[in-house]
Amino acid sequence: MTFFRSEEHLRNWAQFKPETEEGIFPLPDLLKLFSAQMFRRRLDPEYFSHMREYVMEWITTLTEIGKTGPFWSLKKP
Repeated sequence: MTFFRSEEHLRNWAQFKPETEEGIFPLPDLLKLFSAQMFRRRLDPEYFSHMREYVMEWITTLTEIGKTGPFWSLKKP
Protein backbone atom coordinates (compact mmCIF):
# COMPACT_ATOMS: atom_id res chain seq x y z
CA MET A 1 0.00 0.00 0.00
CA THR A 2 1.41 3.34 -1.03
CA PHE A 3 0.00 6.70 0.02
CA PHE A 4 0.16 9.88 -2.05
CA ARG A 5 -0.93 13.42 -1.35
CA SER A 6 -3.20 13.50 -4.42
CA GLU A 7 -4.34 11.41 -7.39
CA GLU A 8 -2.24 13.67 -9.62
CA HIS A 9 0.84 12.84 -7.54
CA LEU A 10 0.02 9.14 -7.85
CA ARG A 11 -0.45 9.33 -11.63
CA ASN A 12 2.94 11.06 -11.99
CA TRP A 13 4.67 8.32 -9.96
CA ALA A 14 7.19 6.42 -12.12
CA GLN A 15 5.75 3.02 -11.10
CA PHE A 16 2.08 3.95 -11.71
CA LYS A 17 0.22 1.35 -13.77
CA PRO A 18 -2.99 2.59 -15.46
CA GLU A 19 -4.59 -0.86 -15.16
CA THR A 20 -4.57 -0.48 -11.35
CA GLU A 21 -6.38 2.86 -11.45
CA GLU A 22 -9.54 1.36 -9.96
CA GLY A 23 -7.50 0.64 -6.82
CA ILE A 24 -7.18 4.36 -6.06
CA PHE A 25 -9.11 5.26 -2.90
CA PRO A 26 -9.95 8.62 -1.38
CA LEU A 27 -9.04 8.51 2.32
CA PRO A 28 -12.65 8.59 3.61
CA ASP A 29 -13.49 5.49 1.52
CA LEU A 30 -10.37 3.72 2.74
CA LEU A 31 -11.30 4.48 6.35
CA LYS A 32 -14.83 3.20 5.78
CA LEU A 33 -13.57 -0.04 4.24
CA PHE A 34 -10.99 -0.76 6.95
CA SER A 35 -13.38 0.05 9.80
CA ALA A 36 -15.50 -2.99 8.84
CA GLN A 37 -16.01 -5.86 11.29
CA MET A 38 -13.57 -7.96 9.25
CA PHE A 39 -10.74 -5.75 10.49
CA ARG A 40 -12.10 -4.66 13.86
CA ARG A 41 -12.88 -8.16 15.15
CA ARG A 42 -9.66 -9.98 14.26
CA LEU A 43 -8.84 -10.81 17.86
CA ASP A 44 -12.29 -12.12 18.76
CA PRO A 45 -12.30 -15.83 19.69
CA GLU A 46 -15.14 -16.50 17.21
CA TYR A 47 -13.57 -14.50 14.36
CA PHE A 48 -13.45 -17.36 11.85
CA SER A 49 -16.95 -18.50 12.75
CA HIS A 50 -18.23 -15.09 11.62
CA MET A 51 -15.97 -14.71 8.60
CA ARG A 52 -18.80 -15.18 6.07
CA GLU A 53 -20.79 -12.27 7.49
CA TYR A 54 -17.65 -10.13 7.75
CA VAL A 55 -16.81 -10.78 4.10
CA MET A 56 -20.39 -9.96 3.07
CA GLU A 57 -20.17 -6.65 4.96
CA TRP A 58 -16.82 -5.93 3.26
CA ILE A 59 -18.28 -6.66 -0.19
CA THR A 60 -21.29 -4.45 0.58
CA THR A 61 -18.96 -1.64 1.61
CA LEU A 62 -16.93 -2.05 -1.59
CA THR A 63 -20.17 -1.76 -3.57
CA GLU A 64 -21.26 1.33 -1.61
CA ILE A 65 -18.01 3.13 -2.40
CA GLY A 66 -18.18 2.13 -6.06
CA LYS A 67 -15.46 -0.52 -6.18
CA THR A 68 -17.24 -3.13 -8.31
CA GLY A 69 -15.18 -3.36 -11.51
CA PRO A 70 -12.90 -6.11 -12.79
CA PHE A 71 -10.00 -4.96 -10.59
CA TRP A 72 -12.00 -6.11 -7.54
CA SER A 73 -13.17 -9.41 -8.98
CA LEU A 74 -11.88 -12.58 -7.36
CA LYS A 75 -11.97 -14.20 -10.81
CA LYS A 76 -9.05 -12.87 -12.82
CA PRO A 77 -9.05 -13.25 -16.61
